[in-house]
Amino acid sequence: MRRDDSRIRANGLGDLLGGRFGIILLALVGLFIYWQSNQKEVPFAPGSKQLNTMSVEQEIKLGAESYLQILQGEQQQGNTVLCADQASCIGEAREVTETVREIGARLEKAALELENDYRTAGYNMPGVVEKFEWTYYVVDSATPNAFCLPGGYVAVYTGILDITGNNDGRVTLADLEDVDKLAVVMGHEIGHALAHHGAARMSTQQLLQIGQMAVAVGMGDMSAGQQQMVMQAFGVAAQGGFLAFSRDHETQADKIGLDLLVRACYDPREAPELWERMGAIGSGQRPPEWMSTHPASETRAENFRKWMPDAIAEYEARCGELR
Repeated sequence: MRRDDSRIRANGLGDLLGGRFGIILLALVGLFIYWQSNQKEVPFAPGSKQLNTMSVEQEIKLGAESYLQILQGEQQQGNTVLCADQASCIGEAREVTETVREIGARLEKAALELENDYRTAGYNMPGVVEKFEWTYYVVDSATPNAFCLPGGYVAVYTGILDITGNNDGRVTLADLEDVDKLAVVMGHEIGHALAHHGAARMSTQQLLQIGQMAVAVGMGDMSAGQQQMVMQAFGVAAQGGFLAFSRDHETQADKIGLDLLVRACYDPREAPELWERMGAIGSGQRPPEWMSTHPASETRAENFRKWMPDAIAEYEARCGELR
């Protein structure tokens, strides 16, 4: 008996769109429209846009709350927050903290100047530098880390000071004799905050959660095996997009940090060597770049070399000849 495929062909698309797949498709289209309609210009990165559904005030509030939680957590783990009170702010603790705060103040000033220059050039700059509540603390911990939360809340861990210093395997005050590499790190972290990367990350995570729920609702009539395949496919696609998104943020923060560095009169030539040192941490063992939230250290060092002629020219125009 010959099967009549004409009816199947005629109704196939309608049946497909009328079923669970149609719900998923419509939900994803809605999410795409939402994503597009909430694209905002990235401050300090002209020509770039990102999803951002948070106000600066919301960012600052969340940054302050997270900063307090992180510092309290470090203290609970036995890691001292240097100069957390005036009585303890003496000796090496004071010297390290004052050094970090001096670098921060110079980078802040540079950010304000850069913000005003972009505004004069016609870019839409909302004035984040003046709104941020700039705060700097040093955490006495072997972890090689530094961060700047939304709102300008900065922490530098002593574990990174040898990497940015003389790189002799010990953390001492000698590591503060040349602070250009430390300024590179701090400029990068501050660049994340200035560009609202934290808000963009949270906005994207919320969107992915909504998308996951929409896909789950649309799978009601599917078998367990089909549901697993769909969710795996969604997860792989979302994770791949999120990793690429994170790598873009790192590159943006590197460039913003470099722009701040030269305006604050720190030597930009220190940046490539710093990232080569960072790449050597853990004997250089790391996942492939496409599986990572960060570009490979070699890629970052090469980016800095590509940007270096303009950075040196800007430095010398503002700060004098580099030797």
